[in-house]
Amino acid sequence: MAMLMKVACVVLVFMVVVAPHEVGALTCGQIQAGLAPCLGYLRGGNVVPPKCCDGIRALNSEAKTTADRQAACRCLQSAAKSISGINLGKAAGLPGRCGVNIPYKISPSTDCSKVK
Repeated sequence: MAMLMKVACVVLVFMVVVAPHEVGALTCGQIQAGLAPCLGYLRGGNVVPPKCCDGIRALNSEAKTTADRQAACRCLQSAAKSISGINLGKAAGLPGRCGVNIPYKISPSTDCSKVK
């Protein structure tokens, strides 16, 4: 379960969007829990589970501040480094498959400090 939670973080980096500056409230635990249903798809599954897209949409809506989005980015990058077997190409395309648009390239090399 811990590995599942870590992998789920990888997906959220794809949902961080522009919003007003406020104090961040999202935790890495929330991010991991919201994206846990995406793990099977990211490890080779062919179908994005509906609960995965539900989690992506919810976290995208909750990441309202710059601090939230930057924290999510760091959480996901940490998970991406610690979990093997994740298809980064699938992870990059996941927001689009769930109908979520983000204004930057999805990549573990994204500079989280520049996410607004």
